[in-house]
Amino acid sequence: MKLPIIRQFYQTQTPENLEKTAEVLEAFCEFRGATEEDINVAGELITNIFGALEVHKSVKNGMSEKDALNGFAQKVLGSIDK
Repeated sequence: MKLPIIRQFYQTQTPENLEKTAEVLEAFCEFRGATEEDINVAGELITNIFGALEVHKSVKNGMSEKDALNGFAQKVLGSIDK
């Protein structure tokens, strides 16, 4: 997870574009010819895309972009600590 990438995705892409991209990357990961490295890279992108979708959702519900980004980061870090 990289907040600068999540911020860039949030600022430049619609939720619909992000959802379609995540679908393509998920399908790519299921391709039997994909290497472990390919899957790791795609997984990192998918994580950032879903982070941007979460930020879109939070901002739509009235949160500021900064608070939405920080909230998502805390949520992820909190789940890692458990």
